[in-house]
Amino acid sequence: MENIFGVYKPQGPSSFSIIYQLRKIFNIKKIGHAGTLDPLADGVLVVAVGRVATKQLTSLIQKEKEYLATIKLGFTSTSDDGEGTITPHVVEQQPTVEQVKDILKDFIGEIEQVPPIFSALKINGKPAYKYARAGKELKMESRKVVINEIELIKYSWPELVVRVDCGSGVYIRSLARDIGAKLGVGAYMSGLTRTRVGEFTLDKCIRLEELTSS
Repeated sequence: MENIFGVYKPQGPSSFSIIYQLRKIFNIKKIGHAGTLDPLADGVLVVAVGRVATKQLTSLIQKEKEYLATIKLGFTSTSDDGEGTITPHVVEQQPTVEQVKDILKDFIGEIEQVPPIFSALKINGKPAYKYARAGKELKMESRKVVINEIELIKYSWPELVVRVDCGSGVYIRSLARDIGAKLGVGAYMSGLTRTRVGEFTLDKCIRLEELTSS
């Protein structure tokens, strides 16, 4: 069997656990995915089944992606999401909708972004999160990434929801952190749904229960 398709990953399980379940369903070891989704995130996980299909994963990872992100203002997190240690900030004045919209414009185009320390990004051949969990100090280098669009979907203090269309390598957690910093109130990503990877969209995704019941 050789195939590439989108699977809906719910909140909770890791991307690897979804692959593990698919290996059992299809009784084949050669299965991979194009871009990890953190356990707290849900949405499109592009999966390749078979040796020929998995060779196409590198090009699929480079595809543009779209996310729906929920950002909690007035706080920061050591992991830039809800899993880290949360610290409240003293906010003297809540940002207006106009201020939020103006700040979002600053992140459109090619920008410099520092990845989260709690990430799978390899540093000297080892995921950054392993250094972080061991309590080791690690300086994450900034890198250029591209954000095509940021649309404000909803804003009601202390929460805002944005749609982000971006190139590969963008960390939405870092984007949330940086938006909060520019607004001067702090922020972390409290929710994330990946709605598209290239031509693979959320509405066309297969759910695991559909595969196990067929």
